[in-house]
Amino acid sequence: MSSNTFPPVHNVIGFPVTALSFDAQIDLMLQWASDRLSKVVCVANVHMLMEAHSNSEFASVLSNADVVTPDGMPLVWLMNVLGNYRQDRVAGMDILLALGQRMPTSNVSVFFLGSDRTTLQRIRNRLNREFPRLRIAGMEPLPFRPLTPEEDEAIVEKINRSGAGIVLVSLGCPKQEIWIHQHRGRIKGVMIGLGGAFPVYAGIHKWAPMWMRRTGFEWFYRLIQEPRRLWKRYYNTIPPFVYLATKQVMSDRLRA
Repeated sequence: MSSNTFPPVHNVIGFPVTALSFDAQIDLMLQWASDRLSKVVCVANVHMLMEAHSNSEFASVLSNADVVTPDGMPLVWLMNVLGNYRQDRVAGMDILLALGQRMPTSNVSVFFLGSDRTTLQRIRNRLNREFPRLRIAGMEPLPFRPLTPEEDEAIVEKINRSGAGIVLVSLGCPKQEIWIHQHRGRIKGVMIGLGGAFPVYAGIHKWAPMWMRRTGFEWFYRLIQEPRRLWKRYYNTIPPFVYLATKQVMSDRLRA
């Protein structure tokens, strides 16, 4: 696929989710990264789509992203039902692992932005063990407060000077996606929001077993680990998503 070609998408409750295999999406990110193109990649689950459904600013971010990967299994299932094809899941941790494996052979380096110094150091230690040939262009934590214009400009300059083709951003949804959108054209690299993958890869949170990831119960595994933070989010997002998805399927069947 050409660097200037728009990838195919499928409508999922009103938002364009990229309809390519896992390998094809990684290939596209690495192709853009090799060309140092400024691109926006959103790794979407139910929470992200429901945030966009209730927030017009965030809806615009998602609708204008270069790639919106189907992270959550409910998105994958809905795409399969509506499109009559087999869509791969393209999840945050899998993206991180695939990039770690393939960036060295693509001559692409990576910059980690966000989270905290302890988490970033743990990520670096594990990457050095698992992907010793990976070039880490830089790691930079960010404060919880908004950056001043001067601080923001310094971050942009640091990332661009590092030569990184991939910039992995961890600020939490939707903050990281909005930040990435605002820096399109300023940062010369493929920016990917991977907030949930940082603490998992660092070993701070546990990764759900494979059977849970495949059957769509990863959300429950995360809920067990962080009940106080996540119960309200899931309560407010899962039921309305099920309603909107069912409505979309029924509408599609009536048109058929």
